[in-house]
Amino acid sequence: MHDLEPPVGRRGAAHAASPPAPPVSTRTRIARWFDSWMRSLGMAFVLFLIVRTFLVEAFQIPSGSMERTLLAGDFLFVNKAVYGAQIPGTGARLPAFGTPAHGDVIVFAYPKDPVLNYVKRVIGMPGDTVAMVAGLVLVNGQAISEPYAQRTDPEHDAVDPQFAWQRQYLVDRSPEARRRYHPSRDTWGPLVVPSHRYFVLGDNRDNSADSRYWGFVERSAVKGRPLVVYFSYDRDTGDPLSWLTDIRWGRLGSIIR
Repeated sequence: MHDLEPPVGRRGAAHAASPPAPPVSTRTRIARWFDSWMRSLGMAFVLFLIVRTFLVEAFQIPSGSMERTLLAGDFLFVNKAVYGAQIPGTGARLPAFGTPAHGDVIVFAYPKDPVLNYVKRVIGMPGDTVAMVAGLVLVNGQAISEPYAQRTDPEHDAVDPQFAWQRQYLVDRSPEARRRYHPSRDTWGPLVVPSHRYFVLGDNRDNSADSRYWGFVERSAVKGRPLVVYFSYDRDTGDPLSWLTDIRWGRLGSIIR
């Protein structure tokens, strides 16, 4: 016959069992889940800030100044590490993997309003002599090949008072040369690019506000180099849902050169 209960006082008998732990309340389970979720969300947010600040950031193109290379409605990933990302709140930068070179497309803070981001192509490096004659770009006296450049209104060579800044950077800085200097959109220079600065142009030469108008780009203003178009849509259709109905599928994943 089996004992229904263990005998009392028998040598070697097991100690009395510990009382069972109280059940975990539903409120406690929810609190633990919420705490774990918030920790994960916080870590993801910190990682996002690190990536956005020092590695890659998303930008969009609002105008056609870089057509055909970039179109209005393009969304880009920009490599911020390549030129050394700036540490927020300081003037210091992380070590760079390289510096802007001739022909590079760069994103930079607009010199006249650093809150705005501009994207253009580097034409002149520090120490270069740059000029344009009837739309032909010359760097150090040599015409350069520009398969990326686009001309939409070559017959209209505009003159603008904003070009006046160029006089102080002429190769010939004599008072007489400055007095006789009358630059236009398609004919200007030769200008000497100062140290730590770049001369940039938009690929859409007849519809681009660039260094011709407002001057050089400081090295410290350069934010990065565009990598790829991750989304694009036609903004000119007038459709309120053009971002959904007028996607440029062929541009998605395009490498920017």
